[in-house]
Amino acid sequence: MIDTAASTSIVVNPIGWVRSGLTMLDAAPRQPDEGAPPATLELLTGFEELLDGLAVGDRVVVVTWLHRADRSARTTHPRGDVTRPVAGVFATRSPDRPNPIGLHTTTIERIDGARVQVNCLEAVDGTPILDLKPTLDEVPAR
Repeated sequence: MIDTAASTSIVVNPIGWVRSGLTMLDAAPRQPDEGAPPATLELLTGFEELLDGLAVGDRVVVVTWLHRADRSARTTHPRGDVTRPVAGVFATRSPDRPNPIGLHTTTIERIDGARVQVNCLEAVDGTPILDLKPTLDEVPAR
């Protein structure tokens, strides 16, 4: 059993923000293949060098903080479909969860300094970006 009296704080700072035409949560698709529009990852000044090695066409996972999520949610109907039985949020991809971390797989379309254009992203405008990682579709040489 975990000793909850000895709590640990974790501090995570955004490296940038999503810039997207999506502004309303209700209009955001649930997954990128459900109509997510192109978006721009606008990184903070000084993070350009961290993009070295990434190129147009690369698949990446954008890690975000879903800042408009309901962190008190414990259960949900999967995909918001009330005809489906309620499940614990850990059994779903719901953005509403105790630590609303978003994982978005997308493809780089353009890199211009600290701005990375991607082909589709289901995060709303202003979503904080925590990290950017290449996908492991093919394991690179180590």
